[in-house]
Amino acid sequence: MSGTLKNFRSICKKIICIGRNYSEHASELGNTVPTKPMIFMKPPSAFVAPPNEIQIPPEWDELHHEVELGVIIDQQCRNVSKEQAEKNIGGYCLALDMTERKIQDQLKKQGYPWLLAKGFDTSCPCGDFIDKSQISLSSSVNIWLSVNGKMRQNGHTRDMIFSVPDLIAYISKYITLEHGDLILTGTPAGVGAVKRGDQIEAGLNGDNNLKYAMKINVASK
Repeated sequence: MSGTLKNFRSICKKIICIGRNYSEHASELGNTVPTKPMIFMKPPSAFVAPPNEIQIPPEWDELHHEVELGVIIDQQCRNVSKEQAEKNIGGYCLALDMTERKIQDQLKKQGYPWLLAKGFDTSCPCGDFIDKSQISLSSSVNIWLSVNGKMRQNGHTRDMIFSVPDLIAYISKYITLEHGDLILTGTPAGVGAVKRGDQIEAGLNGDNNLKYAMKINVASK
């Protein structure tokens, strides 16, 4: 089914995101390290791909960047074991979880959901589909991000608190995963602000000389 997954943005029904999956990132935001995966969602309308731009809503000042490994589900799965998880993966992608941190913090302090801070239009820039054969779950993938040429994030998936199979098993226990669904697996330390007119470059390096990078601009207006 990987052929249809190349268009995963157009068939994805839900984007499931994992918060605080790297302990250093949790610490930099002053959060406790979770003992179970922390799940939130973005709507598919959050997708944006280069050469289109990230849009900051007019009344907002800045967004924070979070670079992540995206996992694209191949087939419907429910309540799968950790051992069964990998066969349900169709591929991967490089993704950004753009976040309005001030609004998120305000909503959290009030005890309210913070979908607005995470799910606005263009909050999920994604690169192209990467076939599952190009990434081995037994090895570590390097993910990085720079803003205006300055490196901000540079981490490795080996530092995830919960592995990709852990996440698929946990999510599918409660939420049926469907063909084309996307899981964002968390971000390493180094998150920070971007402003209008900034250029983001992000990349993914893996085994077998896999190197993937994308550039995406933050709209100037």
